[in-house]
Amino acid sequence: MASLNTPICDFGRMAADFALADLRDSGGQTFHTPASARGPRGLLVMFICNHCPYVQAVISRIVRDCRELAAHGIGSIAIMSNAVEDFPEDGPVHMLRWADALGFPFPYVMDETQQVARDYGAVCTPDFFGFNTDMQLQYRGQLDASRREAAPDSARRDLFEAMLQIVQTGHGPQEQIASIGCSIKWRKR
Repeated sequence: MASLNTPICDFGRMAADFALADLRDSGGQTFHTPASARGPRGLLVMFICNHCPYVQAVISRIVRDCRELAAHGIGSIAIMSNAVEDFPEDGPVHMLRWADALGFPFPYVMDETQQVARDYGAVCTPDFFGFNTDMQLQYRGQLDASRREAAPDSARRDLFEAMLQIVQTGHGPQEQIASIGCSIKWRKR
């Protein structure tokens, strides 16, 4: 399980479009897009998965921060892009079970083709992309100082504070600490 750091923020890069099926809609008629997930003040796109110890260490904090950010006008969406044939614990049934158990306040969708992860340049889980109201990238950093274990409760909430700054100014902090996590599990081509 290789751990990777995210690249630095490419400020101003536009959010890539996507339409990913709602896993709860067995008829396949409901899709989530950046436009449907965004809030009036911005959007947080997160690449996560069920099995990653880095995500498991912070998932309750992600849920907390997304709930609080929603009150400030930031919408959120979580995308799972791993190859489920190699990591079945990241499959749709397990995704829905986890989302329900933890009360995700955001859609949790599957990127079956892995194209969305490629379009965003996602490299690991968790990988965070914070966009302003113009859907321009303003944050690509860590949630907080957590790694494979959760940081102390007193740790600075980097992602939350950056997204509040984006709400207030339209711009993210110039200095950002890269997120670290398990590599995206790419399909063998």
